[in-house]
Amino acid sequence: MGKNLSESLLGAGVLVGAVIFLLFAYSKSGLKKFDGYEVSAKFDRIDGLAEGSDVKMSGIKIGSVIEQELDGTTYLANLKLNVNKDVLLPRDSSIRVASNGLLGEKYLSITPGGEEEMIKPGGEITHTQGSVDLLSLVGRLIFSQGSEKKKENDRTNGAK
Repeated sequence: MGKNLSESLLGAGVLVGAVIFLLFAYSKSGLKKFDGYEVSAKFDRIDGLAEGSDVKMSGIKIGSVIEQELDGTTYLANLKLNVNKDVLLPRDSSIRVASNGLLGEKYLSITPGGEEEMIKPGGEITHTQGSVDLLSLVGRLIFSQGSEKKKENDRTNGAK
């Protein structure tokens, strides 16, 4: 009987430890829901962004992406964002898709504008910059270097 009791106590201790770990992980994850207002933004590319992605200003999380959909008319990605109610966005603010490092997670970065009029709840951020396709940039660099060498060789061989 003593063995069963000790095994039960050990199992209970493991469960309590797991619950404490999960609560700690949740508190540090930044998954809390913001008490804020909704704004939207349209992008040509949002590679790597998903619902729940961070919205940051000056590197600090001020909101999250709550919905994404494709506009069937313009073929732009339409994102709905939840922004902390304490953060007011000037009407001429801009937003871009950014990433943490070379291969890091994607997030939205807002740069506040200078206008005195603020974006109202349900409004839209009109100055947007979509994500940059790193692989196509590298491909362009490689092929442009190759075409420059070919032109150099053509000039050298043609001059003889």
